[in-house]
Amino acid sequence: MEDLYQILGVPRDASQADIKKEYRRLVRQYHPDTNRSDSEAEEKFKKINAAYSVLGDPEKRARYDQFGTADGSPFEGGFGAGGFDIGDVFGDLFEQVFGGGMGGRRAQANPNAPRQGTNLEMSVRVTLLEAANGTTRNLEIPRWDRCEVCGGTGARPGTSPKTCETCGGRGQVESVQRTPFGQFVSVSPCPRCQGKGKIIQDPCGKCGGRGQVRQNHKIEVKIPAGIETGTRLRITGEGESGTNGGPQGDLFLVLDVEPDKNFERDGSNLHTRLVLNYPQAVLGAKVEIPTLIDGKEKIDVPAGTAQGRILKVRGKGMPRLRGPRGRGDLFVHVFIDVPTKLTDRQKSLITELASEMQVPVNTGEEGFFDKFKKLF
Repeated sequence: MEDLYQILGVPRDASQADIKKEYRRLVRQYHPDTNRSDSEAEEKFKKINAAYSVLGDPEKRARYDQFGTADGSPFEGGFGAGGFDIGDVFGDLFEQVFGGGMGGRRAQANPNAPRQGTNLEMSVRVTLLEAANGTTRNLEIPRWDRCEVCGGTGARPGTSPKTCETCGGRGQVESVQRTPFGQFVSVSPCPRCQGKGKIIQDPCGKCGGRGQVRQNHKIEVKIPAGIETGTRLRITGEGESGTNGGPQGDLFLVLDVEPDKNFERDGSNLHTRLVLNYPQAVLGAKVEIPTLIDGKEKIDVPAGTAQGRILKVRGKGMPRLRGPRGRGDLFVHVFIDVPTKLTDRQKSLITELASEMQVPVNTGEEGFFDKFKKLF
């Protein structure tokens, strides 16, 4: 069994974030739509998805790290590099020494049992406003679907696959080797049916015997309000078709929220800028500010508001996707606009104010140092 960490190209101590990052890179690199002429890329793509379905889930990953399989069975697929059945080995030894067995050979996986289809992952980009209000997306998903002509059997309509005579339909063949310590049983895929347990003598003309066809599937997806970048939405049954009558896999949508020029997001809260002129900051004012969802909103600016002050507007942030219902807050960061061009009347008024407040200012008259500099 190929090591799942090697498939994704990550070390065993990699973080979940690193595993996800590498998985997304590999999916883009080996996606069948970008490698139409490369048949090996398709198999690599399936292995990548299968590996991530285990390593991307912390619980499944823990079981895999401990037992070597995701279902917690430490001896699935054989024991050690030789692939022999440990039950057979010790069963034969007990039978020779004590005249009894250990309960028979462990049952092998049935190659004709229903199997769920491969899960798929797709990135979806939305604006901040769409993330706040919720939206819908019409997506076109390239995937393997069950062949409608043969019903997924792979055989031409009117015919059916035949049970493989070599393996008797089990998909596996056994070879027994006797040693002084007992019998060693080696189990390997059947070379005639390639482990499928059945032989298709007359393949379907549509799918060529595969039972599946590659096609684009269109769906409409509802994206809930409050999603953030990195949110994964699971769409049940929209992955690739199963085999042997197994259920469809699932589709996972990874959301990416675009930055907004007017608002910066911090979880369920939003931040924006408000530029005040000097009289508004000094005397206070009632001003309009933009909100993301509710349009213009009037707020009171207290008298004496300084540069850098933050005004909080409750309930005007983003909807909460999880936790308590409702919305976050909007934080308004104040900036003071200092004019660089004034009329004579404005200069006179500000100079009068400076005199009243006993604040030293440059009145425009030539001072001692200005005269001194002209000498040189």
